[in-house]
Amino acid sequence: MNSVFFAMVLMAFLTAAWHQLQWDPTSETSSPMEVLSKGVIDAAAGSVDLAIGLIGVMALFLGLMKVAEAGGLLVILAKLIRPLMVRLFPDVPPNHPAMGAMVLNMSANGLGLGNAATPFGIRAMQELDKLNPHKGTATNAMALFLAINTSGVTLLPTGIIALRAAAGSEDPAGILPTTLFATLCSTAAAIMAAKLYCRFFPVNGGVPADFVPPTNHSEGQGNATTTASPPDAKSAPPVNPSEQPANTAEEERLDDHGSYPGWVSALALLTLLSLVPITLIWGRTIAPWIIPTLIISFLTFGLLRGVRIYEVFVEGAKDGFQVAIKIIPYLVAILVAVGMLRASGALEWLVRSLSVITAPLGLPAEALPMALLRPLSGSGAYGVVASIINDPDIGPDSYVGYLVSTLQGSTETTFYVLAVYFGAIQVRRIRHALAAALTADIVAVIAAVAICSWLFL
Repeated sequence: MNSVFFAMVLMAFLTAAWHQLQWDPTSETSSPMEVLSKGVIDAAAGSVDLAIGLIGVMALFLGLMKVAEAGGLLVILAKLIRPLMVRLFPDVPPNHPAMGAMVLNMSANGLGLGNAATPFGIRAMQELDKLNPHKGTATNAMALFLAINTSGVTLLPTGIIALRAAAGSEDPAGILPTTLFATLCSTAAAIMAAKLYCRFFPVNGGVPADFVPPTNHSEGQGNATTTASPPDAKSAPPVNPSEQPANTAEEERLDDHGSYPGWVSALALLTLLSLVPITLIWGRTIAPWIIPTLIISFLTFGLLRGVRIYEVFVEGAKDGFQVAIKIIPYLVAILVAVGMLRASGALEWLVRSLSVITAPLGLPAEALPMALLRPLSGSGAYGVVASIINDPDIGPDSYVGYLVSTLQGSTETTFYVLAVYFGAIQVRRIRHALAAALTADIVAVIAAVAICSWLFL
């Protein structure tokens, strides 16, 4: 991100300097450098205004998510997908702690609970490392988990919905069908890529003679610890304790009750798949109902589950306030860089040059930086999508606005996820994990363009 940020600022400066050298001082127009300076100040002020406007909407959605989480929605989703997980990860014992952490991580990601998903993901990697006979080298299960993690099916992209609402969208939840379609495609691609690429990245050597695999959990044993020896001290990661949760209440409930019968999980999967054609046909009709329905559904769910919905909602809303405040520096940085590009004329030149190639493919040049930046920097991509949908000439409800919103909601910060998760267990040889994750990212972009072209062009 350092290189991207500097390159954007440098390109803007050089473009403005070139125009300044050609500027006629006798003209009544402002000099290019004056325009650039004003653009910097306006972008910095606008980024703070944007973040402040986002506080209320972010607090609302994170408050609702907190109610759902307290009511056990994560556990319900985890139990639904566990039968599928057992088939995807045959090398992981069904009742091993890694399985519970993985399903909870994916469930949290599906609901847009990034803060809850990360600790579960780190815990899953730590538990998978206990099954790893080659410390420092990623296993097939690790690579597949990370590929799915970076492309996971998203049922509720809360962050981008909140941003669209703050930008004045008349249909902030209109990206639900497009995001669901794109993430279904990218997840399928991630699974196939991880299964295929592992053949080309073999693990050298057999199982070490001194490796003792952990004992599997037995049914009904709850969340008892395994009898395996802990990983070698040299491979123990220096992870913040707050990011490696102990046996949480969610995991205990999941281990106590296992999973739903296979037919229940299959029915849930078919229901999820049926949402795609439904939203394609009646997406515009049901879109206005989505946010009010989500509010009443989450609150009713929490009430029926015995949650003190008001207190829990307020607690979650506090997190939303903190998140909105924390992103201000990132928004200032990227929006200033984008503002400089726009004020200098560099962005207009770039758009005009690339649109010849990308526009016929359904990917306007305005959206191309978003597609390229999303795997590299979540905060950078967030700033780019914010600048695009808040641009009066584009707006959140245009085709470009829907496309960049879908890209934000359906792709992940791949390099960040790999760095954090593999860094937690000191894996240096990642094998095919990056290739599988990037394949999923590419498919997500293609699917986003296809579905947005179908619905909004």
